[in-house]
Amino acid sequence: MKIKNIVIATLAILATLSSCSDFLDRDPDTILTDDQVFGDAVMIKSVLSNFYGRITWGQHIDDTYLYTILDEASKSDGGPDTRQDFENDRWRVYDYTLLRNLNQFLKGVRETNVLDADTQKEIEGEARFIRAWLYFNMCRGMGGMPIVGDEVFDYAPGMDITALQYARSTEAELYDYIISECEAIKNFLPTDPTINAARATKWAALMLKARAAVYAGSIANYNNKMPTPIRTAGGEVGIPANLANQYYETALSAAEEVINGGKYQLQLTKPDDRGRNFYEALSVKENNKEVIWARDYKYPGQTNGFTQSNIPASHAEDIDRCYAGPILNLVEDFEYINDRNGEIKTTDANGNYIFYDKPEDAFANKDPRLWGTVIYPGAVFKGTPVVLQAGQKYLDNGVWRVRTSEPGEKDGNGLLITSVNGPTTTNNQFVNKSGFFFRKFLDETPSASTRGRRSDMWFPRFRFAEAVMIAAEASFELGQAAKSLTYINQIRERAGIQNLTSVTFEDVVQEYRVEFAFEDHRYWDLKRWRLADKIWNGIQNDPNAQQFALFPYLVNMPGNANDGKWIFDKFPTHMSPYPRYFQMRNYYNFIDQGWINNNPKYVKNPYQ
Repeated sequence: MKIKNIVIATLAILATLSSCSDFLDRDPDTILTDDQVFGDAVMIKSVLSNFYGRITWGQHIDDTYLYTILDEASKSDGGPDTRQDFENDRWRVYDYTLLRNLNQFLKGVRETNVLDADTQKEIEGEARFIRAWLYFNMCRGMGGMPIVGDEVFDYAPGMDITALQYARSTEAELYDYIISECEAIKNFLPTDPTINAARATKWAALMLKARAAVYAGSIANYNNKMPTPIRTAGGEVGIPANLANQYYETALSAAEEVINGGKYQLQLTKPDDRGRNFYEALSVKENNKEVIWARDYKYPGQTNGFTQSNIPASHAEDIDRCYAGPILNLVEDFEYINDRNGEIKTTDANGNYIFYDKPEDAFANKDPRLWGTVIYPGAVFKGTPVVLQAGQKYLDNGVWRVRTSEPGEKDGNGLLITSVNGPTTTNNQFVNKSGFFFRKFLDETPSASTRGRRSDMWFPRFRFAEAVMIAAEASFELGQAAKSLTYINQIRERAGIQNLTSVTFEDVVQEYRVEFAFEDHRYWDLKRWRLADKIWNGIQNDPNAQQFALFPYLVNMPGNANDGKWIFDKFPTHMSPYPRYFQMRNYYNFIDQGWINNNPKYVKNPYQ
């Protein structure tokens, strides 16, 4: 039998019966038979590798624009971004073609005789892990979707297609399936970390189990605390409140299995430089003790353009630079080492400017994770400071005036006016507009920002810190206050900030926000906690919904005591004039009408 177009149960697949990935479906003249694929161990592993390459969803470093959608970063490139609402299909994943391919592959792997028993189990475990990851990404966007197990269905023109039309599962059933699959395969998978963390291990399976369980627990908990819970009559959306604790218990157990496994830890190789330590815990592969599973890249051949697109102009190695920059909203959520209020002090109680000797002084004693996440004015990157200067300011008859220029120009006395990096409020390309640059995932490797090389920085999907945070969150929700405090303080101690004496829900939200910025957590966290509509409320100039910038200015007033010092202005970003507006309909992606036309057993999601 040849590997061919085989319909996996249902649904929208009926709309795409002729399409399939080209590693399984070839032109009839070049099609591979089962014997060719599953009679060769190298070919089997090649097909498995192809699956890993097909599962990059949500925010990721192959597309910087995705970071500008929320409250983490804004565009700097070109004209203003007029985004306000969220699309009904934002980050929607619906890939039963991939699921069909995975089930075809599993059938062949189980029947092959060219693999030893251990390798056979390991490859099966990896394929089932990828399948569980696919279901998880569908579920967190749409709720319950059809579960087809291992079934591979043949389809012939003219046959009764009702057998292929599966109804949607409940949201709880799909999370249960993901959790059970991860538990079933965890001992199929390797236990030792690899240098690139690209393949699934036992610990990756446990992390997916923990994350799926804490998501399900959050929905059972917080959805049912809404004035009008979001649910469908059949449970395709919405999880009963009485299931919350069992999901939290599952999440805590899985997270603690990772924590106690002894293979990973909160990396602390540079205790005297906590900012650098945090950056390297995410960004340096060699001897990494933190990253459990990542979308890896390797030069040459597999690279990404994140560094190329986002490197400061002063450090650029090619024509690309400054596509986007982190925003003040995120920066101020990083507290100070001994002060939980992370607001950057720009004026005193009377509204007068606060003067800083150096721009970086405004960020002194901030949570060191800020340094490891964001390049702020005056911070060092690749050995030299990143100058961010919007212009010069001076007093004129008691009124502050501003002097700006084209990026990189100096005044008649040789003083820089506006930095080549910006920030500016113009529509110029390649100039920062927010006052900050990315550091997390920005590659320090020489030539990583060039078009010819690009970067092989990885993108972590699971890391040890998430296991600790899930344990902190789940134990908090279960009323285990002492345990929750211990776990959340482990995160804070590694960061280098003060311990908490008690834990609140707001503390949990805060730690996820700053620990996992740019790691594809923020959107999903605010959705599962039912906070997204409250934070992104669509209100103009709201401090959460509106994107804000911070512009540094050099004081140029010869003879004045403050000459040569620095002051800052805060204001809504020029590039993003509208507040983010997350509506109730955005908690679940819409079910496409075309899918319903092909499978009338589908029901729509709320607010469609």
